Amino acid sequence: MTVRISQEHLNDFGFGTQIRKSPFFDSTVRWGAKGFSTYNHMYIPRDFGDPEDNFWNLINDAILCDVAVERQVQIKGPDAEKFVQMMVPRDLSEMSVGQCKYVILTNEHGGILNDPVLLKIDEDCFWFSLADSDVLFWAQGLAVNSNLDVDISEPDVSPLQLQGPKSREIMIELFGNDISDLKYYWFRPFDLDGIKLIISRTGWSSELGYEIFLLNSEDGNRLYEKIMEIGVNFGLKPGHTSTIRRIEGAMLSYHADMDIKTNPYELGLDKFIEIDKDFDFVGKNALKEIRKNGVHRKQIGLEIKAEPMVGPNTRFWDIKVDNQIVGYVTSAVYSPRLKRNIALAMILKEHSIIGNVVEVISGDKIMSAEVVEKPFFDPRKTAAKS
Repeated sequence: MTVRISQEHLNDFGFGTQIRKSPFFDSTVRWGAKGFSTYNHMYIPRDFGDPEDNFWNLINDAILCDVAVERQVQIKGPDAEKFVQMMVPRDLSEMSVGQCKYVILTNEHGGILNDPVLLKIDEDCFWFSLADSDVLFWAQGLAVNSNLDVDISEPDVSPLQLQGPKSREIMIELFGNDISDLKYYWFRPFDLDGIKLIISRTGWSSELGYEIFLLNSEDGNRLYEKIMEIGVNFGLKPGHTSTIRRIEGAMLSYHADMDIKTNPYELGLDKFIEIDKDFDFVGKNALKEIRKNGVHRKQIGLEIKAEPMVGPNTRFWDIKVDNQIVGYVTSAVYSPRLKRNIALAMILKEHSIIGNVVEVISGDKIMSAEVVEKPFFDPRKTAAKS
């Protein structure tokens, strides 16, 4: 049942003005948002009831998520492509207008600053669709002495995510059959009753899905309500990005599974670091040295042998072998589909072998865990690419 919160109840939340509200804020409250977090200096709804219900809604039908917190950093101007290539370790020379790419941004030491999706909006315009960090300031700082002709800004762009196996049917009902041939990691402009949008076949769910980029924040609540009005007939529910599903898919969360002290090779992201190509980028020399010398630690998957966890971990848990700390759990949750506790962790390389048994320490609780393959479910992302 949808819980609708009155305006009087809303005032009890105590929202301030120093943290921004999304253009969809009022609609998310009307559709039952009961708890919020902050991300990229903006409130994000994180509680629509039982997280397991949200998970089953996602994998069986569809959910609509307010992810306006995925702010866009726009790089525009005659030298936009040169500037973006300087920031990105992936070769962009053959990237087309309308294409998206998952990219890693690193600093001069090879540390990860963000892992956004890059959209090529036009020949002279790119968007970084961000995880939680201040890439706008980083980009503006890089531009100061670059001698490149670019303008760097945060445009009035706010995404929603429509995710789940019914999402294509809902999108066809909203936009007609033209949407059905939109390819994975591509986007096109659309219009919904005068609401200007860009729609991509992307999303942070490991399921079939779309991101709907609103180009005028004044249309936020009208867009949200239109999608929900059409979608309810297909089982659409309001929701939030699913921690359960993203850990099943080994999708990384910035500040949790990686940060500025983590390098891409520790995470097994080698294929996104085209270090032997003939272009320069920030961090290239450092990453060459890291690749040459090898890493001392690696990200792994763990199955934690314990009673089903209630909710995800809220702090990093130590991992021990022979009473010595050898790593830490970054993200852990109980998967009701897999019926086991699963986790992502960073561990010394010598302990990262599949089948190794370790101890996970949570407060005064000691749990046995086994190193396992990741992703834990659908490793080829057949659902997302379908």
